[in-house]
Amino acid sequence: MTTRSCLSIVLAAGLGTRMKSDLPKVMHEIGGLPMVGHVLKVLKQAGSDRISVVTGPDMPQLEELVYRLAPTARCYVQHDRLGTAHAALSAKPALEIEADDVVVVFGDTPLVTASTIMKVRQALQSGADVAVLGFRSANPFGYGRLLIKDGQLTAIREEKDASEEERKITVCNSGIMGFAGQHALSLMEAIGNENAKNEFYLTDAVEVANARGLKVVAVTGSETETQGINTRLQLASCEADFQKRMRMDALEKGCTLVAPHTVFFSHDTNLEPGVTVEQNVVFAAGVKVAKGAKIRAFSHLEGATVGADSIVGPYARLRPGAVLGSDTRVGNFVEVKNATFGSGAKANHLSYIGDASVGSKSNIGAGTITCNYDGYLKHRTEVGAGSFVGSNSTLVAPIKLGNGAFVSAGSVITNDVSRDSLVFGRSKQIEKTGRAKKLREKLQAEKDSKA
Repeated sequence: MTTRSCLSIVLAAGLGTRMKSDLPKVMHEIGGLPMVGHVLKVLKQAGSDRISVVTGPDMPQLEELVYRLAPTARCYVQHDRLGTAHAALSAKPALEIEADDVVVVFGDTPLVTASTIMKVRQALQSGADVAVLGFRSANPFGYGRLLIKDGQLTAIREEKDASEEERKITVCNSGIMGFAGQHALSLMEAIGNENAKNEFYLTDAVEVANARGLKVVAVTGSETETQGINTRLQLASCEADFQKRMRMDALEKGCTLVAPHTVFFSHDTNLEPGVTVEQNVVFAAGVKVAKGAKIRAFSHLEGATVGADSIVGPYARLRPGAVLGSDTRVGNFVEVKNATFGSGAKANHLSYIGDASVGSKSNIGAGTITCNYDGYLKHRTEVGAGSFVGSNSTLVAPIKLGNGAFVSAGSVITNDVSRDSLVFGRSKQIEKTGRAKKLREKLQAEKDSKA
């Protein structure tokens, strides 16, 4: 299969009207990635060496997204919405460069898998001229039915046009189709618009191909992975199915999810075998967790790397740029942003560590903050290896603590600290004997006078 060329055409011109959104429909996200992004990724995995995306007019943000996610793709505009065949023919310049396989997919089917696209391509490799992806449904009402006789797909019958007997068929049309490259353009151009809406439907290619004596077959995928999205309700349902898939993948690869249904994944979450994830954890985009690490309950991670055997949380937040080495500890109500922790470093409670590096085996006490922003620019804090920063300390960046530095609790540190030094940065304690009692009496008298 790798020697066969493949052109994939992604139909993505939908406006998202039923979603009540200004965004093009395929830009709505599943698992933190726009729907069309899932489709583009799968097409690459399925060996598509050319990808064309058909957009609607005035969708510059969609074109920009496509070129960012798939720099070698080409976008074509369907100026008039006259059906799926008309949409596919908007990419006619791409079709005129013949490929072995032509696959037409929809930009709003984010759960379709590379293995399913490969089934369509394998049917073409085995001699089919047209291959239609279908699925079996326990409740096929509303779907087009695939009419198959002696292994040949003879027609796709829409629900409203189907006979009573045809409606009993449970093999339904997903809309995804494959064409032998030598026939693709001529079949699409032969499709007419003699129907109630005067539109050109790609499914009519089945009957056109049969009339020409070509081989037309059906292959099957699952109903879940071929679901399309037109409404917010369908978007939420698809997200739920995506999360189920990600949870199952994590469990099958050897991760422990204490309460799987409460863990939420991004499209690119990477958990190595042996990771444990407790309840109510959210993985946003760009997270990698190494083997043996534990992500404790109610933590939120984004753009972060967690080293082997580390513990994060509960109630921790790792923001983009957080990189934890092996055997680190980031505990409850600790926020880490654009900061690295060396092996064995700890920040166990109530701290903010931003734009910083924390050396191996250093300890950051409760309530410590790095003051990284002066209102205009961000500045870095560097904490050397084996350092100890006492509770409720404030490190005013830019600042460097040498290896083995010891910062006394409650300090405000504004200057660099040399190696193995003990540093105090707090005001002298003053005690006024008996003054607390007098102050309380004064304040009570003022309160009584206003009553």
